[in-house]
Amino acid sequence: MAIVAGLTLSAATSAAAQTTIPGDPHADDPAGIVADPCPRHPVPQGAEWQMWNLHMLTRDFGQLCRYRAANAQLRESGAPVRVVFMGDSITDNWINLAPALFEDGRVDRGISGQTTPQMLVRFRQDVIDLHPQAVHIMAGTNDIAGNTGAATIETVQGNIRSMAELARAHGIAVILASILPAGAFPWARTKQPAPVIREMNAWLKSYAADNGFTYVDYFAAMATPAGAMRPGLSSDGVHPNAAGYAVMKPLALAAIERTLADRPPLISTRPSSPSATPADR
Repeated sequence: MAIVAGLTLSAATSAAAQTTIPGDPHADDPAGIVADPCPRHPVPQGAEWQMWNLHMLTRDFGQLCRYRAANAQLRESGAPVRVVFMGDSITDNWINLAPALFEDGRVDRGISGQTTPQMLVRFRQDVIDLHPQAVHIMAGTNDIAGNTGAATIETVQGNIRSMAELARAHGIAVILASILPAGAFPWARTKQPAPVIREMNAWLKSYAADNGFTYVDYFAAMATPAGAMRPGLSSDGVHPNAAGYAVMKPLALAAIERTLADRPPLISTRPSSPSATPADR
């Protein structure tokens, strides 16, 4: 989850400031608006990771490139989407350690290391444009860790509110997940997350109740009295292991069932061929 970045800012004037990165694939294009901004490179290793991370922070802050192709394929397939899971590495890892959850129209859109402003940037592409019945938002761990810098708690809450309000405006039901317990962050050892996690979870529960959203409380099922992760449920005190996800799965499914109880059944969303006759459709 750690974020490492350094950049050179070159500018003739403050109004014309532009970040410059060696090897920028669109440096010579006549305009900054292009059809495909996603860079093509192998999975970074060693020192190359820092340059990849620099590209990500300055060229794709929300990491829209991560699921760009997968989203296009999903839309083209017409497969109906029940729930999109929006989140950070806790969501990103879920499909790897407990893939059975992501069936029957449940789609994983977690990205490791992300904070709420990054999720908000990609919320349209990775949630709204997939037309799900509901969205499961689990966010806040990396904001508390300071992955993309310090922020006020009101700013973090505002980012979550914006995602929830965007979903509601598009007819997407909202499930707000508690932040998982953590007594410490291995990548941000100076932080003391437990009190802030409790404060954020109290707000999430209240905000959900005030707005008719579903709140799913993973924290209560996984925390020690001190607010750390219960032994045996995590690989590092923050990220669930298979046992941790086994605790979370029934809570997630129950929350989805409550949320979608009155929703109509799913139907394919694949657009009909322009040349198809009414009988063909």
